[in-house]
Amino acid sequence: MILLAVLFLCFISSYSASVKGHTTGLSLNNERLYKLTYSTEVFLDRSKGKLQDTVGYRMSSNVDVALLWRNPDGDDDQLIKIMINDVNVENVNQQRGQKSIFMGKNTLKIIGKENLEALQRPVLLHLMHGKVKQFYSYQNEPVAIENLKRGLASLFQMQLSSGTTNEVDISGDCKVTYQAHQDKVTKIKALDSCKISRSGFTTQNQVLGVSSKATSLATYKIEDSFVIALTAEEIHTFGLNFLRTVTGKIVSKQKLELKTTEAGPRLMPGKQVAAVIKAVDSKYTAISIVGQVFQSKCKGCPSLLERWQSTRKHLLPENLSKAEAVRSFLAFIHHLRTAKKEEILQILKSENKEVLPQLVDAVTSAQTPDSLEAILDFLDFRSDSSIILQERFLYACGFASHPNEALLKALISKFQGSFGSNDIRETMMIIIGALVRKLCQNEGCKLKAVVKAKKLILGGLEKSEKKEDTTMYLLALKNALLPEGIPLLLKYAEAGEGPVSHIATTTLQRYDAPFITNEVKKTLNRIYHQNRKVHEKTVRTTAAAIILNSNPSYMEVKNLLLSIGELPMEMSKYMLNIVHDILRFEMPASKMVRRVLKEMVVHNYDRFSKSGSSSAYTGYIARDPHSASTYSLDILYSGSGILRRSNLNIFQYVGKAHLQASQVVIEAQGLEALIAATPDEGEEDLDSYAGLSAILFDVQLRPVTFFSGYSDLMAKMLSASSDPVSVVKGLILLIDHSQEIQLQSGLKANMEVQGGLAIDISGSMEFSLWYRESKTCVKNRVAMVVIGDITVDSSFVKAGLDISTETEAGLEFISTVQFSQYPFLVCMQMDKDGAPFRQFETKYERLSTGKGYVSRRRKERLVAGSEFPLHQENSEMCKVVFAPEPESTSNGWF
Repeated sequence: MILLAVLFLCFISSYSASVKGHTTGLSLNNERLYKLTYSTEVFLDRSKGKLQDTVGYRMSSNVDVALLWRNPDGDDDQLIKIMINDVNVENVNQQRGQKSIFMGKNTLKIIGKENLEALQRPVLLHLMHGKVKQFYSYQNEPVAIENLKRGLASLFQMQLSSGTTNEVDISGDCKVTYQAHQDKVTKIKALDSCKISRSGFTTQNQVLGVSSKATSLATYKIEDSFVIALTAEEIHTFGLNFLRTVTGKIVSKQKLELKTTEAGPRLMPGKQVAAVIKAVDSKYTAISIVGQVFQSKCKGCPSLLERWQSTRKHLLPENLSKAEAVRSFLAFIHHLRTAKKEEILQILKSENKEVLPQLVDAVTSAQTPDSLEAILDFLDFRSDSSIILQERFLYACGFASHPNEALLKALISKFQGSFGSNDIRETMMIIIGALVRKLCQNEGCKLKAVVKAKKLILGGLEKSEKKEDTTMYLLALKNALLPEGIPLLLKYAEAGEGPVSHIATTTLQRYDAPFITNEVKKTLNRIYHQNRKVHEKTVRTTAAAIILNSNPSYMEVKNLLLSIGELPMEMSKYMLNIVHDILRFEMPASKMVRRVLKEMVVHNYDRFSKSGSSSAYTGYIARDPHSASTYSLDILYSGSGILRRSNLNIFQYVGKAHLQASQVVIEAQGLEALIAATPDEGEEDLDSYAGLSAILFDVQLRPVTFFSGYSDLMAKMLSASSDPVSVVKGLILLIDHSQEIQLQSGLKANMEVQGGLAIDISGSMEFSLWYRESKTCVKNRVAMVVIGDITVDSSFVKAGLDISTETEAGLEFISTVQFSQYPFLVCMQMDKDGAPFRQFETKYERLSTGKGYVSRRRKERLVAGSEFPLHQENSEMCKVVFAPEPESTSNGWF
């Protein structure tokens, strides 16, 4: 009887040790050693690349796993030991053959003695109900090696039942979903939910931004509550939103397979895991299982000064129209981001005036605390001797891809000081407005510096007494687009004089439709219909454009259309073309306009047959199912045939996001006296003026003046100078995305996309009384480079993919007016130069010892130049303006 009882107890003990279906996670049998094979591999390529074209590497090893301790009070509380041995590193692409970087090298040479010893030192994993309670390793091991062991250990965290939960593993604190089916468990990790501290930044505007997607799927095959086979795959893809040729993909795979089990260590006694770990080895210490950051050391890398010496020749003024200048600019920014203030300041102080503006562009675009301190120490805003450098600094701040509060705070502090140039003071306030908007878009509206800047702009606008200050704060608000500033804008739009009213209405035009409420539209309708006072044509037409772009009501559209017959001739023609453009281009207001046009009182010959030269036209530069680029050109003339305003806009659309790539507006007024013409209503007392205003990549720049006042006009006419006036010139960091990715295998990935351009926008206006002709010209010259870079680093081997695209392009708009007869002749031309389009692809694998493999590809094509189509009337007019000279039939001298 006693013998039977003993046998029964032994049976129960054996059963409880081998069949643990009641546990919630993986469970190991007592005194057994599990021998497994493990491999992790990573592939890099473009998003739709072929497997044979990939770069990457594979690490494989044997793994021993044993149970060291189980809590006597619960089977689900376990301490397991994981040990890696027999490590091997090889190519994932077996077709590499003799070109393999691992050819002829053993594991010790590839990984290094210190790294290999650390990798083969065992780690301990405390599991509670299948979840990681604590991870134990030795102190001062290389971080990259510890991450590889974290990646393996994280695979042992799982649950045997279906459900969604949060888990902490090498990827951080992540949302995980389990799906259990008999002997198989699927684990889906939502990588976008993972909370992990990693550096990175991106461009806020979605058009210039990067879209990325990450997935993680692990499949466990379970037997006797332990994994006998596991496959895990993690995929990261990215693509530049507006340029689909810049794409990349990282595929990381892990595979674990049980080969055999054999007798293992005896369980250690005790109820407290801490005492057990101390008994195993007192050198073990608890560390986070979340992946840690490490940086590979750069051996023999040149200093910042040496980098600059090789870069500067590409940034000389005569080379700025080349793509190589932009490529060098982007590369130098990368080096500046790891440089100290003293190094940067040394280069700034030693450089000459010829290349300093480009250096200022690069230092400001680096956007690090050291670079900001260096450039602020270098520039003296109290002096007027370095205005060009100060302006380049401020515009680089305005185009900053990821500005922070420190930058805004520094500009506010400088603004409250003294200035050697009033133009720089105005530019600084305008750029403060741009930074406020960018920080608010990044959920930073409540930052102290942003709140202070808002008060500065709105308070300055309320209290300003000088016309120049009012204009300055309005332009700042045009960048900031503060909702709380709309009441002030309405006040200046309706009650302001001339230029002030015009800036206020054009500022309202930049707000999104939801902000143009019925109250706002009431004021705009009063301005357009001149219910309270007479307004300039430029102000009235802008008010009409806002109404038509902001979900206009039936009566608003009807009243606008009925007014066409009562307007001055050129304004009637302009409004008529605006309506035609809305219908032809199928703009949002087109449905409402068509409804109103069904009324005969609105849609009749008398109203729709107005003559004149003013025009409005919108067309496509390029479009596909994913994105579109549009241009719009509208020109308004005075009744005497002199240009009043030309407005050239270029927009880029990606999905529902849009970017105002550029706007160039040339305005002229008060020139009627030159040809003894009568000014239009409301414009009798305007001073002679011509100037240019520009918006570049959603940032309003400080307007420039061709001439102001009659004496200035006559001086410029007598000097016969038609040299273009530069609106903006420099190097701009347009796209800036950096992302550090912790792969669940333990490897570190980096993804960076940078795009820059060298830009030169200039405008000129010629006026000839002798030939009774005026000509305006706007030139855009651009060299652009976009670089995408993906790397996966293990500290001893690195794989990378570089993709880049570059082009050099030009766009020119010319408007020629001949007013020797009436109706005067107008010809508009919009030409795009032929542009080379080059693509480069570089893939590489490199050992820390220096041996590497590189594959390069290049593709180039020429995009033919073209003249963009405008309306048919313009084509007919150009034939007359540029009619060929008649051939002479006489053979004599006279």
